Amino acid sequence: MKRSVMFLVALAPAMAFMPSVAAAPAPGAPVVAILAFDNNSIGKDAKDFDGIGKGVMDLLITDLASSSKVRVVDRERVQQILAEHNLTKSGAIDAESAVRVGKLLGACYSIYGGFMRDLSGANVLTAHTTSNETGQIENPEKVQSKGDDVMALIAQLSSILSSDLKLTACGGGSSRSASTTPAQQGSTTKDAAAKPVTVPATETYAKPLNEQEKKQVESTKVDARTMLLYSRALDAIDHNDRAKATELLRQVVAKAPAPFPASEKLASLTKSGT
Repeated sequence: MKRSVMFLVALAPAMAFMPSVAAAPAPGAPVVAILAFDNNSIGKDAKDFDGIGKGVMDLLITDLASSSKVRVVDRERVQQILAEHNLTKSGAIDAESAVRVGKLLGACYSIYGGFMRDLSGANVLTAHTTSNETGQIENPEKVQSKGDDVMALIAQLSSILSSDLKLTACGGGSSRSASTTPAQQGSTTKDAAAKPVTVPATETYAKPLNEQEKKQVESTKVDARTMLLYSRALDAIDHNDRAKATELLRQVVAKAPAPFPASEKLASLTKSGT
């Protein structure tokens, strides 16, 4: 008995430095697609924030992917579907387009919303879910802050979505198989007869962060202007403009040097020879 106690005491310091493991979503967790966030800012500088929603979308995906309650479709996969179906320039996301895109991604629910910089300089994020089976809009959420830290707002919204949403798997399961068509998922929109697409069984979901990584990302202060730079870098990546993406990501990393997805993306681009 004494030896066991001594062993545990000796092991404790080593255990304290063991990396935490990312929480894996439950096999039956519903699949969620996070879509674009519109710029709803008001005031003379409102247009300055056009495009910021792509960064908000990316970081919400990154943060919410750590929830064990849902499986979140990877942003690159969402972008691929938008491009393949000529939806990248279709404007603001509404309930009908959210259902259409969600079905193409094999998602039970779509989450989308808006970013707003108000006249006082405060930032506001709004979001809600749309069921891709029934088209019903639910779970309206709103978070706001007096300070200029968009990452803190995203973390707050992610926490609310992770804890408060009551989502269930759709169609008798959390996701359709690679051979299942959107029409087989059930539809309440004119997209019921959409062209079948193949959804890979792997590389579809965003990678969960472990507890330490999640804390590091959430604690990185990212103001609205830096978030806008990050959004533009993502847009450059989506348009295969690696030189522009690299330049913008370097600006982001200079402004937000703490652990942040921009650093990983910059390293990836640099490694690939840009």
